[in-house]
Amino acid sequence: MRYFQNAIRHIAIISSIALLSVAAGCSKPADKPNAAATSGAVSSQTNAGSKLGDLSAFRGIAADVAGLVEKNDLPGAKTRIKDLETSWDEAEAGIKPRAASDWHVVDKAIDHALSALRKSSPNQSDCKATMDELMKAFDSMKG
Repeated sequence: MRYFQNAIRHIAIISSIALLSVAAGCSKPADKPNAAATSGAVSSQTNAGSKLGDLSAFRGIAADVAGLVEKNDLPGAKTRIKDLETSWDEAEAGIKPRAASDWHVVDKAIDHALSALRKSSPNQSDCKATMDELMKAFDSMKG
């Protein structure tokens, strides 16, 4: 009986969070609040008018990854880009319907960056090139 009550409680909490997220038009995960803070004011201005909504949190993570690639910390970049992949995938249902073709542009750029960083022997120049393309993709989403 106790297990059943705990299960119901967890389902109710998750349902409430999902309902509030949909009602508020939230398209980014609530558990990544610091990503937007790390992206700086420039990226907030850059992506605030996107058809996809505010992409500054995602762009902030990408900027972190690009910085790690620039420092040739490819293992660190590989670890950090997982945060981008996870948050982007979690937000897909709320973002993609707004502008599917724009979503695919960014998604493809993310996939290319993931591939470059996940190679068995990643190359810094290849990783830098894919991160530059990813940053351009985010920047092209201005409204």
